[in-house]
Amino acid sequence: MSDEFGDRAFDEVLTRTARIAADWLGSLDRRPVGWAVTLDELRERLGGPLPDGPVDPLTVVEELVEAAEPGMVAIPSGRYFGFVIGGGLPAAVAADWLTTVWDQNPGLYACGPSASVAEEVAGEWLRDLFGLPAGSSYAFVPGCQTAHLTCLAAARHHVLRQAGWNVEEDGLCGAPPVRIVVGARRHATIDRTLRLLGFGTATLTVVPADEQGRMDVTALRTVLPGGPAIVCAQAGEVNTGAFDDLAAIADVTEAAGAWLHVDGAFGLWVLASPAVRHLAAGAQRADSWAFDAHKWLNVPYDSGVAFCAHPEPHRAAISVTADYLIQGGAGQPRDAIDWTPGFSRRARGFPVYAALRSLGRRGVADLVERCCAHARTFADGLAAVPGCEVIGEVVINQVLFRFGDDATTDRVLRHVVDSGEAWLSGTVAGGRRAIRLSVCNWRTGDDDVRRTLEAFRRAAAS
Repeated sequence: MSDEFGDRAFDEVLTRTARIAADWLGSLDRRPVGWAVTLDELRERLGGPLPDGPVDPLTVVEELVEAAEPGMVAIPSGRYFGFVIGGGLPAAVAADWLTTVWDQNPGLYACGPSASVAEEVAGEWLRDLFGLPAGSSYAFVPGCQTAHLTCLAAARHHVLRQAGWNVEEDGLCGAPPVRIVVGARRHATIDRTLRLLGFGTATLTVVPADEQGRMDVTALRTVLPGGPAIVCAQAGEVNTGAFDDLAAIADVTEAAGAWLHVDGAFGLWVLASPAVRHLAAGAQRADSWAFDAHKWLNVPYDSGVAFCAHPEPHRAAISVTADYLIQGGAGQPRDAIDWTPGFSRRARGFPVYAALRSLGRRGVADLVERCCAHARTFADGLAAVPGCEVIGEVVINQVLFRFGDDATTDRVLRHVVDSGEAWLSGTVAGGRRAIRLSVCNWRTGDDDVRRTLEAFRRAAAS
């Protein structure tokens, strides 16, 4: 067994894997963006009984690639526009590989000092890039869902502590009621997070939103009561990319003594760009922020970040101790277990560190602005396609459009996806079917935009 899985095997299999990976990336411009296999075919290709004994690692990798390749979606392609998913910057991908090889657990400084310090540095770089308050605490998590969980757990602790209740010790039974205020067009992960934290969705106070998905601030003023309250605002509605009026919402929440949380999964990245940061004006006045790095920063999946302007409730809600853990010590190292809802986890700070360092401040701004410019080009090009209606304004990187009735919209989308030229997804806007196009990849260039527009022209003509 030791010979089969020794250093020589590692060298051989990793060298071969690097070649396979480079070939995959090199094929992106030629290959269909979608998959080319059925569910049953994939189950047959990847299935079968578990082997009785060991299988050579190189054989496992070669056969895995052969079996799985037809079911791969070319998400790293410049013509993948689905679900607000970014690609992978070269430095971030390489750092992610090293993260796997190094196999550090940054939950405790003692388990991976370099991984812990890389998170410290990347966290401070992000805080500075977004202009968040000095001293804000942070957590590297799998994605925006877990970032919401982290932030809203801190919010729950804070507002109940102000009301004289210790939720970590006494739970929610008998606790003072907490008013949770959300917008009508919030992301589904907000509701899911609140369920996990013990706040039933039937208890939410839902504020109306306009046709672009922006929370009605006038209505917010009428529903926000005294007593413990948490308001969830949005920077970048998932269909339209629209932003709540965060400055006005901050005025209301500050006056009411409520906690303001911002869902900025992809939209918060506008704070890195002088050209579009005005869209999130007032965001820095919030109490917590959740966003993804695997979207606009183009870090490989999975990578989300939570920030909290109040470290004390953040730590109180999340931290944990045990006799066997080695926490703190000389120089007061940062133990991520105090801030992140996970004991053992991947060292996500390395790829984020690499992405930020490779781009620099100007590079992040350019990436955001370039994607926004491509979205505007898409909107102009689609508006010229016979039968196409671009819905609403293009705020940042999201384009929403439809063709005639629902059936026609779905047929045109299916035609484009089946052609392999691009991949994007359908949605519902105003009770009708629509198509959502998200420009979020560093690879997307003028030719990708041209090819995708041509695919829609052909689909509409057919």
